[in-house]
Amino acid sequence: MARGALSAKALFSVAGEGSRYLAASALALGVDFTAYVALIRLADVAYLVAAPIGFALGLAAIYALSVRWVFAHRRLTDARVEFVIFASIGIAGMALNQVVIYAGVEQLALSYEMAKIVSAAVVFCFNFGLRKLLLFTRG
Repeated sequence: MARGALSAKALFSVAGEGSRYLAASALALGVDFTAYVALIRLADVAYLVAAPIGFALGLAAIYALSVRWVFAHRRLTDARVEFVIFASIGIAGMALNQVVIYAGVEQLALSYEMAKIVSAAVVFCFNFGLRKLLLFTRG
């Protein structure tokens, strides 16, 4: 019985972190998108230059929220190493996004919009899962 209670407690903890990560992801997307649009519309920056700047600002936002609010435990003590791994997972997630969208459109004949929705769900799980496993569990 105690083992089942521990599992339920762990599941509840991960669900809470997942919910907070979803909210943090939405905020980070807002930072990314706002910076992207502002750079293009207000600063006359080319969209292909604005996109990685927005992505980088969104990445910084999700990292800050993850370490301060989303996750209860940090595995690594060196924040620089932690951020490099965190960012690498984000870049891998961006590559996965491309693969899922391509497969959805070209192989499954999904609309661009539906492929993006599917990709967003897959990449969210990928990013959350890897970051939780590699960076934010007890060592």
